Amino acid sequence: MNTSSSSSYAFFNNSFVDIHEAKVSIMTNALQYGTGIFGGIRGYYNAEKKYLSIFRLEDHFKRFLSSLHIVGVGLSYSQDELVAILKKLVAKNKPKTDTYFRPFAYAGSTNISPNLMADQVFQFALYMIPLGDYLPVNVGLKVGISSWRRIADNAIPSRAKISGGYINSALARTEAEKHGYNEAIFLTQEGTVAEGSAENLFIVRDGVLITSAKTDDVLEGITRKSILKIARDLGVPTEERTIDRSELYVCDEAFFSGTGVQVAWIGEIDNRMVGDGKRGVISAQVQDMFFKTVRGEVEKYSNWCTKLSV
Repeated sequence: MNTSSSSSYAFFNNSFVDIHEAKVSIMTNALQYGTGIFGGIRGYYNAEKKYLSIFRLEDHFKRFLSSLHIVGVGLSYSQDELVAILKKLVAKNKPKTDTYFRPFAYAGSTNISPNLMADQVFQFALYMIPLGDYLPVNVGLKVGISSWRRIADNAIPSRAKISGGYINSALARTEAEKHGYNEAIFLTQEGTVAEGSAENLFIVRDGVLITSAKTDDVLEGITRKSILKIARDLGVPTEERTIDRSELYVCDEAFFSGTGVQVAWIGEIDNRMVGDGKRGVISAQVQDMFFKTVRGEVEKYSNWCTKLSV
């Protein structure tokens, strides 16, 4: 996974600045307490036609603002203004590779208290980096059930991308890698399946594509929503419901979805082979259509892609 920065500019303190000037104080409230909201947006570069296909740009900023609303704070930019800022940043940096965008809203005060009363309006920053695969998408992943439980909605809502809550993800992912896995799967406090450390989870049983319900402490993923639409259009039955842990061991196929992970199929769960250990038929259909879609090659879903000349 290449995350080295080749972009010269970031948006910071209401203006476009050199990326190395986009810095905050060590006293910043968000750094101390995780009082921030972030997003992740992908752009796919077409070298032949010289454009960047940005996947579901407006939807990402809509969720970004919804996350702020859940926390109970505001931002001095509208959704349309955020979209315009990203477009201007692309024009300034002119990327020539697949690109990841990280919008970040944060409590910028130096208030020594985990109290948002001093930061009712968050500050905003945006940067971009080259990014290939977050996890391998062409080999079966080895994943394991984490000993760490997913944070419950009444503690830190998963449907909001709150930066401080991702210590939960860090603990699970670190544990998974120490045990020789590529990734972790979280269970809820009730012991049912939630999602991966930073991605939604799908399984297939008897030809039905299944993902955990929105009420099972998962992020309401934009890729997740897209996959459900793509699958239904392909004629694949879908269900959004609670999944038991043991269902993971008897499913026919499984894969992760998300902006970072894209669509990555799973070969083993807790050292148990998923199906025949190969990419399943439904996983293949969905994955192949997804990658064509995000690169702006499917007319049916062209409204999901914002193509910017670079």
